[in-house]
Amino acid sequence: TTENGLYKYDGKTFTQFLVSDGLNSNNINALLEDKDGKIWIGTPAGVCLYDGKTFTKIQIPLRKNLPPNKFKKTQEVFSIMQDKSGKLWFATINGVYIYDGKSFTPFIIDEGGVGYMSSNNNVEYILEDKAGNIWFGGRGNKGVFRYDGKSITNLKPNGDNWAWPALQDKNGNIWFSNWSGAYRYDGKSFTSFTKSNGMLSDSVMRIIEDKNGNIWFGGGGGICRYDGKSFTCFTTKNGLINQGIWAILEDKTGN
Repeated sequence: TTENGLYKYDGKTFTQFLVSDGLNSNNINALLEDKDGKIWIGTPAGVCLYDGKTFTKIQIPLRKNLPPNKFKKTQEVFSIMQDKSGKLWFATINGVYIYDGKSFTPFIIDEGGVGYMSSNNNVEYILEDKAGNIWFGGRGNKGVFRYDGKSITNLKPNGDNWAWPALQDKNGNIWFSNWSGAYRYDGKSFTSFTKSNGMLSDSVMRIIEDKNGNIWFGGGGGICRYDGKSFTCFTTKNGLINQGIWAILEDKTGN
């Protein structure tokens, strides 16, 4: 939650965790369960690790020799991703960091003067695709970035739009969201999806793919489901308590 800590639901009841229980902040930005079953929690105050019993505050070291006016002293974490090799990637207010189980390493690439990761708030979401490419996106950038393990490529949906990498679908397409719509990248070009295509709003916060291959979009206007041809949308008229959607998840039973 944004101010009331972390909640765990066991199927019957909710258990709340707060700073008094060991969290470093009651504002939760990101959650990830790693391959060992531990829960990583990203907050405006940094990172906490929950092993099922206790919370441990993890300190991400600030990078050295950086302009003090550009970088903040607190390591706010926007998102966390674990790649196929087991390494953890953290998108923070001071850039991206990789954790190998022992130490944090800044991920710094100067890409031809575009300022990638050289200023605050450039990367907010990270995605690994099936080929092992790492995708980065955030509101401080022009376009999105793909890292193939050796070099980085800057791609620009709709000219130079920033975008958040969301998922790779069953057909191999990469989907991105932003406040001007959604984008599908097929490996060669971007296709945009907006109100003109049948969506309720151009503001898209989250995208998921369900077990049947439908793509769901959540944003400022409710939820829309795309079957590959047309959109079916749901608003407060269909039972939503609010049309501003920040997160969508399909459980194991298909709900």
